[in-house]
This record gives sequence, structure tokens and C-alpha cells, in this order.
Amino acid sequence: MTAIRDNKAQNRFELDVDGAVAFANYRATPAAIIITHTETPRALRGRGIASELIKGALELIRADGRKVIAGCGFVVDYLRRNPEFADLT
Repeated sequence: MTAIRDNKAQNRFELDVDGAVAFANYRATPAAIIITHTETPRALRGRGIASELIKGALELIRADGRKVIAGCGFVVDYLRRNPEFADLT
């Protein structure tokens, strides 16, 4: 897998895998990133790709000094399962 990138033009974090793109849409505020939707192409599902995408997105958000607001159920569940990101909420 390649690194997670912040596609600011489309307001989404992206991860390229096997010629497809998994992504997490967001809205930015001065203090936080609101992740509104996470999508993994059907052919890539069940391989942990969405988790890898969100982990990388959270690391980028942390590096930028912002907080995260989970506006999508997948991110809510990910944050619940990964307390090492509790400082971002």
C-alpha cells in the first residue's frame, strides 16, 4: 500500500490500492477535521483498507495540530477501538 494523501482539492484523504482508491471525505474547520464519509471500493473490502486509511488520516490530522470529529459510523467505531487516538477527539 502507498501512503495516505490529503487531497485538499476534493476534501478527502485517499489511499491507492490495486489500481483503486479508498477515500474519506471531510470538511475542515480551523480547529478540526470532520470526517463525513468513508468509502472502500467493493473489490477491496474485508482487507482492513478502510482502517489503514483512517489510521493514516488521523496521523495526518494529529501532525497538523487539529482535532477530529467523527461524522461517519466507521470513524466512530475506529476511534472506539483505537484509544491511542483519544487525544484527537
